[in-house]
Amino acid sequence: MAREKFQTLTEQMFYILLCLQSECYGMDIMEKVRTMTNERVSVGPGTLYNLLESFVKAGMICETKVEGRRRNYLITDTGMQALETEYQRLTALTADYRQYVVSKGGHSDENNKTQI
Repeated sequence: MAREKFQTLTEQMFYILLCLQSECYGMDIMEKVRTMTNERVSVGPGTLYNLLESFVKAGMICETKVEGRRRNYLITDTGMQALETEYQRLTALTADYRQYVVSKGGHSDENNKTQI
């Protein structure tokens, strides 16, 4: 069974789409991602421009302005839907973690020993 291309998003994809809720250009996106994540996540130019091209082709973002080589982008309804779907997926993961780890008293090496 083939996996749909944007069924789940990488961190970089997620933050790029998050940035594009307001109009941005490439270098601005790279800086915003670093700022939003306290430099935990960064996006290099090669990755960024490949993702932007893929997002445009998938209808998740659109070009809003072109000035020479500088292109501005904005998220579309399709992109917002993908962002919301990923947010819901991550929320479900955290809920599962809380239910199965936190509510059980947290991680314990004693509880995780394998018996031989």
